[in-house]
Amino acid sequence: MDFATIFSMNSILTSPLEASTLLTLIITAIVLGILMALVFMFHCEHSQSFGIALALLPLVVSMVIMLVNGNIGTGIAVAGAFALVRFRSIPGTAKEISALFVAMGLGLAIGMGYVGIAITLFVVVAVVTIVLTLINFGGESNPEKLLKITIPEDFDYNGLFDDLLKEYTRSYRLKRVRTTNMGTLFELQYAVRFKGSDIPKAFIDEIRTRNGNLNVVVDDVLARESL
Repeated sequence: MDFATIFSMNSILTSPLEASTLLTLIITAIVLGILMALVFMFHCEHSQSFGIALALLPLVVSMVIMLVNGNIGTGIAVAGAFALVRFRSIPGTAKEISALFVAMGLGLAIGMGYVGIAITLFVVVAVVTIVLTLINFGGESNPEKLLKITIPEDFDYNGLFDDLLKEYTRSYRLKRVRTTNMGTLFELQYAVRFKGSDIPKAFIDEIRTRNGNLNVVVDDVLARESL
């Protein structure tokens, strides 16, 4: 099989399926899956399991499509199996869900023999994803943070830290109040946006002075929240 045939926009599937064609599709699915995983993990928090799953998904989907090969009954059974797997998975971020859709699209194109279309799709998605990531498209220079402050149970938390929050943050709101340590402590959770990119040490020190040197935690809200 020559390169002109492989990279054309026509299907390379033959009936019966030749070993060389099958090997070409498998290698293409593996290579594009790994490259797609690298693209979506670029400058992004991720887990190892997500990277491996994203790399293998085009191969798995392409094999399923080739096995179904127009059989409606088999296709319905496979769709049911995928639905069962979906309920075993945890929610992901919007970018992770988009990556899974792209990987499935690559698998569908490869499974139907359209290697040229699969490569074109990968190149377009990879370039757009990398460019949007580098220019921080949709991001914020000063993202919202999650501030957790622990106070004794006998403290009145209403307005306790408002003056400090007004001084050191651009905006803030109380998201949640809960008891901890068998009800002997309160944990206040604020969504805050600091005036600068750094977390002011003086701000943390003043909170510790006011809450009796109990725990103060600043976390990334966007990293913890998902769709």
